[in-house]
Amino acid sequence: MTETDRRLRVGRVTLTDVAVAAGVSVGTASKALSGNGRMRPETRERVLDAARRLDFQPNEQARALLGGRTWTVGLITTDGIGRFSTPVLLGAEDALGAGKISVLLCDTRGDAIRERHYVETLLARRVDGIIVTGRRTDPRPPLRGLRDVPTVYALSPSADPADMSVASDDGGGAQLAVEYLIGSGRRHIAHVSGPAHHAAARQRADRAQELLGRAGLDLSGGQAQFGDWSEAWGRRAARTVLRTAPDTDAFFCANDQIARGVTDTLREEGRAVPDDIAVIGYDNWDTMALASRPPLTTIDMDLGEIGRIAALRLLDAIDGTAAGGVRTVPCRLVIRESA
Repeated sequence: MTETDRRLRVGRVTLTDVAVAAGVSVGTASKALSGNGRMRPETRERVLDAARRLDFQPNEQARALLGGRTWTVGLITTDGIGRFSTPVLLGAEDALGAGKISVLLCDTRGDAIRERHYVETLLARRVDGIIVTGRRTDPRPPLRGLRDVPTVYALSPSADPADMSVASDDGGGAQLAVEYLIGSGRRHIAHVSGPAHHAAARQRADRAQELLGRAGLDLSGGQAQFGDWSEAWGRRAARTVLRTAPDTDAFFCANDQIARGVTDTLREEGRAVPDDIAVIGYDNWDTMALASRPPLTTIDMDLGEIGRIAALRLLDAIDGTAAGGVRTVPCRLVIRESA
């Protein structure tokens, strides 16, 4: 019994077996199977016939040698809690898993030195590409020293417009909320948001004010209420708005934590939600939205879709068809009991 026959019996057919069966060198067999290199057509066909006859199934290392790929992708995140990065990661894995690509997750915890270390580690592992995500929608500095490794920025777009980025349509999300409130007859709409220096807070507030102006309405309370992304701020802001504008009949809140704080204050003040005052949140974070009393109507950024599209753009780039620029993903309105 030959060595090849023995391997066939135990199911371990190697590239060497294919080369021996085809009467060529291992290097020629590798080039023939990967479609690379110049050789006579009959030689290439002889190798392919041998591979089919032996039912050759390359392992991951062999696939990397044959195609110049490692079938791995790095995912770098600054969101240690995982509130935003986990749905993005799951969406990316759904797209990458179809191609049997493994994902290596690296949490930088927002530390630049740790990020540099992870970039070097991923490059040393010869990853085919990198996805970068975070917990904010503000543009971030691009990674440095990538050595032409394809990279896509998801949720937190790159500050370089030439890079590939996938972002949420914050303006579109605000539009869904405000138009829904106006369409349901609300005319005195307040807006409570996070820190004014955050891109998400600015974009949602600016869009809300613009849309109200088009409808001939002003923000209830005279201006957007900027603070932080907490329930405590939502409670304080609601009291401020009710003091200055007691006729307020709706709150559009820039995240679900703020909205939950607002509903707490409204309940304490004896205002029924949504009969007296409607409330819409943002993010569709189940932990907050479903635990609120009543459950929140809110805007879903479709983080999984952001991850999925980022992965598909990365695969295109790996295949040599990269297209730079920012692609936005539409939000959707999730209607529950608060509006």
